[in-house]
Amino acid sequence: ERGSAPFAMRTCELLFRGSGHNLPGFMIGRQLCVVSCFFIIARVTSLNIEVGKDPNVFGVSDAAQEFFNTGLLGAVITTILGSISWQLVASAFPLAFLSNPLVYVFLRICLFLEATGICSGAWVLASIHKKIAGFQRDEVYIGTAEERAAKEMEDHDENMHVEHGLRKLPGFTDCPEALIKLMNQDPSVKSFVQSISEGTDNVEENV
Repeated sequence: ERGSAPFAMRTCELLFRGSGHNLPGFMIGRQLCVVSCFFIIARVTSLNIEVGKDPNVFGVSDAAQEFFNTGLLGAVITTILGSISWQLVASAFPLAFLSNPLVYVFLRICLFLEATGICSGAWVLASIHKKIAGFQRDEVYIGTAEERAAKEMEDHDENMHVEHGLRKLPGFTDCPEALIKLMNQDPSVKSFVQSISEGTDNVEENV
């Protein structure tokens, strides 16, 4: 599926290129980008109105005007609309999100910000934390895919979270009742929906 989406493939190849340093580098650059947006929006949305002397914005109360003057309103809006909401969308629809060309552009921007070295101290602190806590790669704790398969501990599709024949993020959403009834009444509908969920068939060929 990733290979059929050019920008999704480019994004993943860039993110996991080499020894995998681009992934943590992206996290550092992303944080720089988010913090920059916070500062810019906070400056734009901050007000300097003297409560009790100047008229309040939209006629709000003095307490609300004092809150507006702090600039926290812009920070809250940025956190909800510009950060958290898109993380939820990306976690629910990763391939569709990665296929967006803007994601690749923003990835390049974040890697550039990290390459400037503004927050290179984060690598040092992370290394110190790793040594103190004794962190190691996942393969040390659970073994490689080949080692797990040899011990009959490999991953199985039946162990995935499945409800009504549909794979989904745990607790993210429920299958509509109307669709459940239709699948129970018509086995062909259930088979088709399962094929979409598993990504084994081309939807356009079945419509």
